[in-house]
Amino acid sequence: MKVAIPREIKNNEFRVAITPAGVHDLVGAGHEVFVESGAGVGSSIPDELYAGAGATIVPDAAATWAAGDLILKVKEPIESEYGYFRPGLVLFTYLHLAADEALTRALIDGGVTAIAYETVQLPTRALPLLAPMSEVAGRLAPIVGANTMLKPNGGPGLLVPGVPGTHPAVVTVLGGGVAGTNAISVAVGLGAEVTVLDTNIQRLRELDALYAGRIKTIASNSFEIDKAVVASDLVIGSVLVPGAKAPKLVTNEMVSRMKAGSVLVDIAVDQGGCFEDSHPTTHADPTFTVHQSLFYCVANMPGAVPHTSTYALTNATLPYARAIANRGWQEALRADASLALGLNVHAGKVTNEGVASAHDLDASSIADALA
Repeated sequence: MKVAIPREIKNNEFRVAITPAGVHDLVGAGHEVFVESGAGVGSSIPDELYAGAGATIVPDAAATWAAGDLILKVKEPIESEYGYFRPGLVLFTYLHLAADEALTRALIDGGVTAIAYETVQLPTRALPLLAPMSEVAGRLAPIVGANTMLKPNGGPGLLVPGVPGTHPAVVTVLGGGVAGTNAISVAVGLGAEVTVLDTNIQRLRELDALYAGRIKTIASNSFEIDKAVVASDLVIGSVLVPGAKAPKLVTNEMVSRMKAGSVLVDIAVDQGGCFEDSHPTTHADPTFTVHQSLFYCVANMPGAVPHTSTYALTNATLPYARAIANRGWQEALRADASLALGLNVHAGKVTNEGVASAHDLDASSIADALA
């Protein structure tokens, strides 16, 4: 199969969808790999390393998209890339279609077979291709939150751990999944006073045992969310409904009662966000003000640490990309029910219930697509 890797062009997105080791793996299995020139530079991977691993370096985006039967990306295509869509093309990337009606309709109109990293789901309900980037975003969230709280950045001038004789920052984490767990780890390491809310009591028990009472664990409901958020210096939103829009847990009215200069980091913004006033921002202009609080809503947070993120992502995606290349997308999905759940769009139809519901579209079954 011909596998193509375009350069990412979203604002300040420096990741790339494959490493030289991944190229070597696919070429060794008999596939042709095409990498757009400069695709890996942001992740400190020069063209020469890809060429040395067996890739063909392609001069521009149009030629790269045209060369591939299977396109591997990191982030969802943006509008300037819609023109590269064509019937029969297989696209394997993060898509987050429930929050992007324009892209959903472009994929439908283009006849693309779109397989989303974020909806590949194991029988345990774990999300193996979302997990590594959730780990990165979770660990980044307290760091960018702490940076935003500096006075020159518009914050209250609060040092997260404080110093002897002063109060540390109060940090609330909404959701104890992969991103939330990693956010807790770094927030505790920074010396914050940490509270986590989740609807899963068993998960709260696990976190309580892990931190031996060092953090507060609260069963999540609207009353407790209100109480925790209003008392916080930093709120990290890390809730997820696979494939669907994130629930809005923090209202504008709650934010109006928060401390002046408080910071809210929405990890879920690429799924629509879990704060009422969230909208996607970029690394170039990451924050905006709501009442007297600062929202940090960068939709590709892991893009800020591309070297780490690229290698972590390829470690997770390569086995699935190899299966699609070796067997063809239909046979690969038939053989792996977890990978089959990644199918979001095929032959002009949406095959994911969450995406269809978000945009008032009829959903076709994955079984029909694989028939």
